[in-house]
Amino acid sequence: MSTASSIEKILEDVKDDQEISDATLVSRSGTHIAGDVPEKAHRETYVAMSAILLGSAETATSELEDQLAYVLVELDNSRILIEDSGPSAILVLRLEEGADLEDILETTKQPIKDIQRSL
Repeated sequence: MSTASSIEKILEDVKDDQEISDATLVSRSGTHIAGDVPEKAHRETYVAMSAILLGSAETATSELEDQLAYVLVELDNSRILIEDSGPSAILVLRLEEGADLEDILETTKQPIKDIQRSL
């Protein structure tokens, strides 16, 4: 299986969780690597801004001598979870309203390891 199809499979498996509506892998520079973006979102803007959000949070917290776990954006009807997926990528998930964040974070641990191995 190629790297691209392997990553797409990982993201599809992540979306098997009914609380995750979209799963996107983004480079730290803000380029789309794999996966889908929300239906009404402009792909280039969505992935670039997701990378900027995580990068900004890392920069803002860098002097606190603590490690950033994730960025969570609360919207009226959903949430966007952005997680570090290694030195070259981030995982961006759109969560359904009412999704259990702790369950999602547990669910994504292995897929993030798989992504890191695939890149």
